[in-house]
Amino acid sequence: MSFAGVSLIRDGRLRPSGSAINDTGAASGYHLLVVEGYSCIKHILKGSPIESRSFRVGGYLWSLKYYPNGSPWASPGDVSAALVLAQDVAKPVKAQFRFSFIDQSDKQESIHTRSGGGAFRDKSREYSNTLTSKDALENSKHLKDDGFTLRCDVVVVVEDVVNARGTGAAPPFVTVPPPDMQRHFTDLLAAQEGTDVKFKVGGQTIAAHRCVLAARSRVFKAELFGPMKESTATARAIHIEDTEPRVFKAMLAFIYSDSEPELEKEDGEDAMWQWPQLLIAVDRYNLQRLKLMCESKICGFIGVNTTTTILELAENHHCDGLRKACYNFLGAPGNLRAVAATDGFDDLITSHPSVMKELIAMLAP
Repeated sequence: MSFAGVSLIRDGRLRPSGSAINDTGAASGYHLLVVEGYSCIKHILKGSPIESRSFRVGGYLWSLKYYPNGSPWASPGDVSAALVLAQDVAKPVKAQFRFSFIDQSDKQESIHTRSGGGAFRDKSREYSNTLTSKDALENSKHLKDDGFTLRCDVVVVVEDVVNARGTGAAPPFVTVPPPDMQRHFTDLLAAQEGTDVKFKVGGQTIAAHRCVLAARSRVFKAELFGPMKESTATARAIHIEDTEPRVFKAMLAFIYSDSEPELEKEDGEDAMWQWPQLLIAVDRYNLQRLKLMCESKICGFIGVNTTTTILELAENHHCDGLRKACYNFLGAPGNLRAVAATDGFDDLITSHPSVMKELIAMLAP
């Protein structure tokens, strides 16, 4: 079976690869998903995946999804993985697959396997398997130095195709590359070519493209083109209050790339407080996908000394998933008592009476 590349997930983020997509040139191949920094992602909400880069087997593009807390169809506490067809196809593609944990990627010795298969009809179809329970993974030899390696073997079922003359046809010779529109838009922002709107953010002037912002955010569309438009003159800057330049730039990076942005970190700053600042900004501009990314990141920082602040953030900005994660933490033995003794808990109860009602309901027999 041919090697179809490797994806590295470090601290919950897919790291870029310096190599091109491996083309195995065969109907079977395997891809390795290396996860480092498991402790940073184990609290991701159920149904939230981390996706590999694309790889090619059997002439088709595929990707893997790793669900640290189970796929939407798995039981709570499970660890799941899925194979996804990463391109549009005219006809369903039949494939068999097998997931396995391997102790060392250089040895590539399968230890624990789950198999499946089916007809992949489009990019929205995925086939997932429950690999093991979260507790079992954390107590197994697969998890070493806060990381593990997952292998996926893929076999594409090649069926004979008969052409108009009745002769067998070989698999397609034309390979369509994956979409790269996001890269072009990101390059456009970086080059500052054709910008037609300026923002004044914390003393810095940041330029962008009106049409891109309007296409991605209904709030920007209303501000830039609707009755409440901020400015019709390209030379006049729109002032943005209560937002740091680095936060606004991170939001723009997402708007142009649709990918999780890099957040600039100041010396001595706790990484936990970067994501709440971004969440507040994106909530203002109704960027729901990025808002959910922020919620997922903040879930990893829930603890005794942070729950009060995070729960208030969730209440103020209607973050249902983040709110549930906080109550899940408070429901663990001893956590509510410890959080109640921290500064700010009484203020939270006073400003958000619904929190007290939720806690009473949670503690009721």
